[in-house]
Amino acid sequence: MTVVAGSLVTIVPVIATVPILPPFGLLMLLTWRLLARFALRPWAAAPLGFLDDLLSGQPLGSAVLLWSLCYMAIDLIERRMILRDFWQDWLIASGAILFCLAGGRVLALPVGAPVDGALLVQAGSTILLFPLAARLVAWIDRKRGLA
Repeated sequence: MTVVAGSLVTIVPVIATVPILPPFGLLMLLTWRLLARFALRPWAAAPLGFLDDLLSGQPLGSAVLLWSLCYMAIDLIERRMILRDFWQDWLIASGAILFCLAGGRVLALPVGAPVDGALLVQAGSTILLFPLAARLVAWIDRKRGLA
């Protein structure tokens, strides 16, 4: 539900001169995958990405592809690194965020579109919000375990 809620943030009418709203759905998906490995099934990235595509206006299938690729890459990283700490999770999430935003830019916009500055600001703000998302996911996971 938190991934869906994060994707729903894109439909809130926000007036901005530069579109730098972070992709909260992606942020929540990555946070759940990195902090609570078994909370989401491996196939969950595809339908959640489809829902995000429907809500955000990206071309259909872009988040499905990019989120699924991130999920598989994180699985490969986990097979190599048995123990991780928060800084490594933050680095992995940063790489996945940059990959998804750059991939979404390639899939959605013409190559000559001047959006690279806004994309960098959006990526930076999303990466800086990862610790806050991690606290939220840890709190929800702790409350979920008590119920």
